[in-house]
Amino acid sequence: MRQQPLKPAPQLSGALVSALVTMAAWAAWLGWDQHRDVQPDGTTTGPYEAWQVIGLVLTLLAPVYWAASRHSSAVAVFGTTAGLTLAAFYDWSDDGSGLFVVGVGTVTVGSLLLTAVAAALITTVGRDGRQGLREGGGPSGGPR
Repeated sequence: MRQQPLKPAPQLSGALVSALVTMAAWAAWLGWDQHRDVQPDGTTTGPYEAWQVIGLVLTLLAPVYWAASRHSSAVAVFGTTAGLTLAAFYDWSDDGSGLFVVGVGTVTVGSLLLTAVAAALITTVGRDGRQGLREGGGPSGGPR
């Protein structure tokens, strides 16, 4: 079977859309919470609560699925990672200590690894489902 050459415009636009959606999700879940909470013992936590980060991660499954199923795993990984990296850099760059770079690096590496795994799973499951349907069986590849 002959493979068609890559078309860079859809790949680039898919990554750009994924990055923009990711940055919007960051702003919606994390961008508005900028204060640290002071505990009774004087320690500080935050600025984000666990439910905000969990909500962001669950929300990002949608653009990762969209990009991985329509374009490629690389588009899903690059777009989401770029969006999270840019959002974290913008949100945290006002830190005077310079340690925000460590946090941004952690977000970059973590999102790169996790979106790669998620995109690979989405691509694999999607490919197996289409293959089963092409062979004349039901969604599992077995007889109808």
